[in-house]
Amino acid sequence: MEKSKATNMKQYYVYVMSSYSKTLYIGVTNNLIRRVQEHKDSQIEGFTKRYNIKYLVYYEVTDNVLSAIEREKQLKRWRRDKKIMLIESINPKWEDLSDLFYS
Repeated sequence: MEKSKATNMKQYYVYVMSSYSKTLYIGVTNNLIRRVQEHKDSQIEGFTKRYNIKYLVYYEVTDNVLSAIEREKQLKRWRRDKKIMLIESINPKWEDLSDLFYS
């Protein structure tokens, strides 16, 4: 019973998308692959479509939706230089991490 309970756990993602010119967008989702594809296909009206936000440059995973939402809010409050340091701590070349989904 414990095993089936563990396999049914939801995952939530706090993610950072970027444009070619490094304009940043921070979001939260329960389906990272779908959400990134929506950004790439310009399906999301507003900021991300207007600034051509298409590259996944950072993400974190949790099984707690409330902690994911709180982390998203925390990152949005950070100054830009701190966000850049976070991204570059795991992705110094600003590669599109979603490329890993399809390899």
